[in-house]
Amino acid sequence: MPLLRLESAALHYGTQVILDAVNLSVTREQKIGLLGRNGAGKTTLLKALAGDIELDGGTRWQRPGTRLAWLRQELPQANDESVFDHVAGGLEEVGNLLAQYHRLSAQGGEVDMAALARVQTALEARDGWAMQQRVDSIISRLALPAEAPMSSLSGGWRRRVALARALVNDPDVLLLDEPTNHLDIPAIRWLEEQIREFRGAVLLITHDRQFLQSVCNVMAELERGHLTLWEGDYHGFLRHRDAEQEAEERANALFDKRLAQEEVWIRQGIKARRTRNEGRVRALKAMRDERAQRRERQGRAEFAVEDAERSGKRVVELEHVSHAYGGRPVISDFSTIIQRGDRIGIVGANGAGKTTLVKILLGELTPDSGTVTHGTRLEIAYSDQLREKLDPGKTLIDNVCGGQEFIEINGRRRHGISYLGDFLFTPERVRTPVRALSGGEQNRAVLARLFSRPANLLVLDEPTNDLDMETLELLEEILLGFEGTVLLVSHDRVFMDNVLTSLIVLDGKVGVSEHVGGYSDWVARGGTLGDAQTPANAPAATVTPSADGRAVEGRSGTGSAPAVVKSSAGKKLSYKEQRELAELPLRIEQLESRQTVMAREMEDASFYAQPASSIAAHAETLAQVQELLEQAIERWAELEERS
Repeated sequence: MPLLRLESAALHYGTQVILDAVNLSVTREQKIGLLGRNGAGKTTLLKALAGDIELDGGTRWQRPGTRLAWLRQELPQANDESVFDHVAGGLEEVGNLLAQYHRLSAQGGEVDMAALARVQTALEARDGWAMQQRVDSIISRLALPAEAPMSSLSGGWRRRVALARALVNDPDVLLLDEPTNHLDIPAIRWLEEQIREFRGAVLLITHDRQFLQSVCNVMAELERGHLTLWEGDYHGFLRHRDAEQEAEERANALFDKRLAQEEVWIRQGIKARRTRNEGRVRALKAMRDERAQRRERQGRAEFAVEDAERSGKRVVELEHVSHAYGGRPVISDFSTIIQRGDRIGIVGANGAGKTTLVKILLGELTPDSGTVTHGTRLEIAYSDQLREKLDPGKTLIDNVCGGQEFIEINGRRRHGISYLGDFLFTPERVRTPVRALSGGEQNRAVLARLFSRPANLLVLDEPTNDLDMETLELLEEILLGFEGTVLLVSHDRVFMDNVLTSLIVLDGKVGVSEHVGGYSDWVARGGTLGDAQTPANAPAATVTPSADGRAVEGRSGTGSAPAVVKSSAGKKLSYKEQRELAELPLRIEQLESRQTVMAREMEDASFYAQPASSIAAHAETLAQVQELLEQAIERWAELEERS
């Protein structure tokens, strides 16, 4: 039975058709990837499914009791709110009470007992303690620092917190809008695993093709107001779509040929009237109406890099470069030579020093030691700089053309509207302030500005964010045909495979290494990135088997990064380890029994009549038991694998 359904949904913004008689039925365990051009209405469709906007026509139905959660594209604010409070906010009224209780309990000796008692009473009346266990569980599972303020977290970690807030209400349907934005490759892999294990339905919008292939079992494409569904993975959908488009083009060509023939016939005048074939005339009118109602596919973007004078063969040379950022070493004794025509990807987890290395290569930052030598005749275009210089208050044409109506491209003078049309901007859209553009449109504006100036060295920082698939593929073609040098910082694994000739990998521990080929080539040779950088006070994440055999993350001590269980396959167990393996099942059983008893005690309403210090001590002991249990299970799994 479906959890959520749209029937004949219609929605228009002025003359633009967003949804035209769209039908969509969402069932449990579907993982639906929503595709479409920038501006096609993908986010609007999510809003319609969530009930955030009213349809012009058709109906929305939600199964009674079905819970929805939405991970929006925007990051949570970097304010003073604690991680616990933000996650608990996903439970609405009960979450606010839990946040109050959490803050009051954390005051130590200055606790307002009367206020604490009022909050406790309100929580008991709403089964709030069970909800608190859910908040604690999701924070532990996602390895989040409960007490840390949101302002102390990076964009990737705030994305994790936003996911925890969405999951804490145990939703049946999870809506995700560009969930991989602001995440590095280890965090993207982690998110893939979370979504694969999620037992409800998922609808997601993403530009990451490998992410789609990894997690989705249904593809839905929104184009010209119509929604097309495909049961299967992303690669299968692409083959299906190509065949459908070829069939549609053949049918349209045949229709247009017949229409042209009928137009010739009707213009024969007297001869046509003499035949008195009124049925044929009516059929012609119907064909004209059908042709007028046909929505043409949106054109493909067409743009190219403006060529500059060829640079010297040697573009940049680093010799024994070392650098620290904020007192923390990020690069140590690194040497390399970048030559004309190289297309190099700079890869590493967030915080590993990618931006620092780019600035050193461009000469914007002087390293602590070592030398940087630049080649001759360099003309640099840096996308990150351009993104910062887009004025949100100015129109698109003013930002790209510098307030002029015309722009010079490859020595030829072009009107700004014509040039921006190559980037799929309509004449009406070019007069729009940048702040009103979608994320994908703003990124296309960055590309328009970037490619309007001569360059022989392109430096692209996350150029694929928010781009639709067709524009992304065209960008790949342009970079492959570019005769200059490309430096690319990206977390898009497919894009790197299609474009790059080599990688520079930063391991986050001051090590920098070079590798020939794309990202998948490096992984196939055993390359791997460490897990996403963890806030200093975040508990480390371990992976332990749950009762049903699935992997579940939990806390493991107070490490600064998620722990990785390293395989010791090939090493036989010592006599001591054999005895330990034999004793571990009984110890695990004892710890599980103790954990169950203590958890049941906390579920009793009378438990919270005790002094706050006793409650806190009990909770701390329970956390220690849980930690010991997880360590025992992890140790058992390691020894069992080697036995």
